[in-house]
Amino acid sequence: MEKEVALSVKNLNVKFNLRGKILHAIRDISLEVYKGESLAIVGESGSGKSVFTKTFIGLLDKNGWIDSGEILYGDKNLAAFKTEKEWLTIRGKEIAMVLQDPMTSLNPLNTIGAQIGEAIEMHRGLKGAACKAAVLEILQDVGITEPERRYKQYPHEFSGGMRQRVVIAIAVACKPKTLICDEPTTALDVTIQAQILDLLKNLKKKYDLTTIYITHDLGVVANVADRIAVMYAGDIVEYGTSEEVFYDPKHPYTWALLSSLPQLGKKGEDLYSIKGTPPNLFNEIHGDAFAPRNPKALKIDFIERPPLFEVTPTHKVRSWLMDPRAPKVEPPEHIKELRKMGGKATWQ
Repeated sequence: MEKEVALSVKNLNVKFNLRGKILHAIRDISLEVYKGESLAIVGESGSGKSVFTKTFIGLLDKNGWIDSGEILYGDKNLAAFKTEKEWLTIRGKEIAMVLQDPMTSLNPLNTIGAQIGEAIEMHRGLKGAACKAAVLEILQDVGITEPERRYKQYPHEFSGGMRQRVVIAIAVACKPKTLICDEPTTALDVTIQAQILDLLKNLKKKYDLTTIYITHDLGVVANVADRIAVMYAGDIVEYGTSEEVFYDPKHPYTWALLSSLPQLGKKGEDLYSIKGTPPNLFNEIHGDAFAPRNPKALKIDFIERPPLFEVTPTHKVRSWLMDPRAPKVEPPEHIKELRKMGGKATWQ
């Protein structure tokens, strides 16, 4: 059975003007997001994950623009939107976003009830007692006890984990079809992280959401994502189902990311780290952007950008190592161990 496409990105290029120089932040990305799935977009900080998804809701910084490409949502091309009025038909109502830091997302001068109520009033048209009832219901849905009392409180009266629940409540209050979660657990301790991920899973079921997770931590998404897209230097270098990316990764950058997981470290040994730094996107990238950091890079990696090679119908990789003419390169030991583990690996 063919999956229904919720959002389709085609050959997207995003640029920024910084101090008179042009930075090419998103480099010719194509990706489909399927209705009802959980997609995780992973990569190091600065790889373009947040910028990529901000184009879906018109939240690029003022010095950034979509240079070319399409973002197809239903019968609309979001890449062609120019006005805030156009974006308000999508943002919140169709696609909502949970941002990284709840403290910067919440207004310290307004009560929690007023802030969630504002979203409900704007997007669902409810007012007065009906609006308050909807707010109390959502507070319960996101696991905030004593909603009547909490309704009247201010952000500073909530812990970090509870503030994150409030931000999630504001996002789902508008009854969106797609929820983007930008590093939803970054500022939280491990036990609260697990609770927030469980909450997002439950809300996905209850509200029939399509969810997009943005994170630099593969361990966080292992238990929530159906598919994973790996980003590096403004490009998607590999995508596939969670099982394919975790247990049969093909791109050297995915190997490096997985090898960096603390869960794969051995007692008494130094943790693996990726050598070098990502490329400067002010400069034009030639070949595979990861080549200078890849000890197994081929000559062609420095010359020509690889095409997307198909491993399976659901698993695609942008690496010259997948070319039938390429020499056989063995993955690192950590990756061989992961393959042996198969579905038995634990990520918590």
